[in-house]
Amino acid sequence: MSLRLILDLIARLALWLLLAPLLPGIINKVKAWVAGRRGPPVLQLYYDLARLWQKHAVLSTLASPGFVIGPAVAWVALAGAALLMPLGPAGSALSFRGDMLLLIYLLALARFCTAWAAMETGSAFEGMGAAREVSFAVLAEATLITALLALCVQTESTSLVTMLAPAAGAGAVLLAAGLFTVLLAENCRVPFDDPNTHLELTMIHEAMVLDHSGPPLAVILHGAALKLLLFSLFLTEAVLPLGQLSTLAATGALVGGVLAVTVGVGLVESLLARLAFRRVPLLLTTAFLLCLFALLMAWKGGAE
Repeated sequence: MSLRLILDLIARLALWLLLAPLLPGIINKVKAWVAGRRGPPVLQLYYDLARLWQKHAVLSTLASPGFVIGPAVAWVALAGAALLMPLGPAGSALSFRGDMLLLIYLLALARFCTAWAAMETGSAFEGMGAAREVSFAVLAEATLITALLALCVQTESTSLVTMLAPAAGAGAVLLAAGLFTVLLAENCRVPFDDPNTHLELTMIHEAMVLDHSGPPLAVILHGAALKLLLFSLFLTEAVLPLGQLSTLAATGALVGGVLAVTVGVGLVESLLARLAFRRVPLLLTTAFLLCLFALLMAWKGGAE
């Protein structure tokens, strides 16, 4: 591995790590603006992460080393998935044929490790949250895979750089709606989950991190922000024709698209209520069908 490639990887990783906590701050600011409140600062998550890193972790007597290893491995998996994602005109430093498959497996690994760490405490609430997380993930992952297949059929490639260069074609609207729904589900946002809830019986993701504190909790929170940025970037690049724009225009469109998705998440959380658990599979099934229709449109267009 050349020195230039190593420096490129370090620069990209630093960019992801520094920008990721900004998105939850923007969402909270949008929610406060809609509610007519001042709200927390946009950089609030940065302050929270710095504070958590200075504290000691409180460990359950029942927890094995997996309680700490799980969040760390999940964060590494999300960081690896982020490095696979192309950054518009800058491309990807780790691009190779079939990297979309590695992206799917890294996201699945992060979910498995988070659920594993939750089960380590022996808490009924955390076990309940892990069960809900993996149950809803069945439909969410199927939707994500279908969206990736639609892009594969359209571009005849399994490399993310090639797949995300053109627009999604005639199925762009369907793909955007399906991926936005998956983004809300994968990042535990309303109407699937409420990141600010304090009711244990209604928690999903938050129930899995009830016993985490200190640096492990900081890793989990930063990993969640990293995942939100990854899905926002993927949605933007899957819909917008960045490959057909100049470098400056593509960069502006990429930043504007991610910002629009982030603001959209804040508006959804402000204007919609959380769904009952029995209705969550129905909404995820709708997202799957939207991506499936986009896949059929891409397949039919390629056949013609």
